Amino acid sequence: MELPLTVGVDGSDYGFEALDWAVDEAALHKRSLRIVYASRWERYEPPAPGQDRSAGQVVGHDVVGVAAGRAERRNPDLEVDTEVLADDPVHALLRESRTSWLLVTGSRGRGEIANLLLGSVSLPVAARAACPVVVVRGDEAGLHGTHDRILLGVADTPGGPEAVRFALREATTRDCELHAVRAWRCPAPEAVDHPALPDGTCVYHRARADTVLDEALTGPLREHPPVRLHRALVEGPAHKILVERTAAADLVVVGAQRHERHLGLQLGHVAHALLHHALCPVAVVPKIEGSIRA
Repeated sequence: MELPLTVGVDGSDYGFEALDWAVDEAALHKRSLRIVYASRWERYEPPAPGQDRSAGQVVGHDVVGVAAGRAERRNPDLEVDTEVLADDPVHALLRESRTSWLLVTGSRGRGEIANLLLGSVSLPVAARAACPVVVVRGDEAGLHGTHDRILLGVADTPGGPEAVRFALREATTRDCELHAVRAWRCPAPEAVDHPALPDGTCVYHRARADTVLDEALTGPLREHPPVRLHRALVEGPAHKILVERTAAADLVVVGAQRHERHLGLQLGHVAHALLHHALCPVAVVPKIEGSIRA
C-alpha cells in the first residue's frame, strides 16, 4: 500500500493555502491525501454541555470537515482521509511523518503573531520529520507553479542523494527544468595561497565546488529519466544565493541530516534561511541516520 501525502491544517489561511498545494501535489503524484488536525487541549477538556465531544474536538472536526470539502472541490477524484488528534501539533505531525510519503504544512498557524517569520509548528516539524517536508510559503507565482522550474541547493553532505532524487522526481513529474546550484566561496586568508583567474576567481575552490556538484548529481541522474538540467556554480553565501533564486522557482529543495540521538533542530543555515525567507514552497529532505522518534 502506498503511503499518503499528509497535510496539517489548523483553520488558518496559511493552513488552507498548504492544503491547496497538497491537493495538487497529491494528484500530481497519484497519492491519497490525509488531512490532520491536532490540538493538545482536547485531551484535558471535558465534553461541551449536551455533547459527547469537548469544545476543542468540535473545532477540530469542523476544521477537517471544511478542509475535506475544500479538497473535494479542488479535485473531486482525490482519495481523502481525515483525522483529529488529541496531541501537541508538533508531536502529532512528527509521528505522522513516520507513515507518510510527504508531509506538508503552512508557514504560520492560526493566532500566531503576524510578523513572525515562521510558525512554531512548521519549523520543528521541518527540522525533525522522518519523511520529506514541504513548508508552503512564497508569492503568488511560486505558489501557483508558474515558473516551470525546480531549484535544488547542493551542499557537501546534508540530504545526500535523497534530496537530489526528490528534486529529480519533482522535475520529471512536472515536466519542468531542474536548476542545481552549488554555491562556493574563497575565504580571504586563502586567496593568496591559491591561483586566481584574471577576474579574481579562485581556481581551487571553484573546481572543488564543480566536483561536489558532479558527485551529487551523477548517481541519481543514472536512475531517472532525462530531465532539463541546468548546473550552476555561483560564488557567494549559499543561503543568500538560493533565497534570491526562489523568486524564479516553483519549489526549492534542500537536504538535512538526521541523527538518532540529536534532539535539537537539525537544520543547517541554508535550510533555516529558506524556511524564513523563500519566495516559493520549501522542501526539506532528510538523510536518515538511525530511527527518528517524535
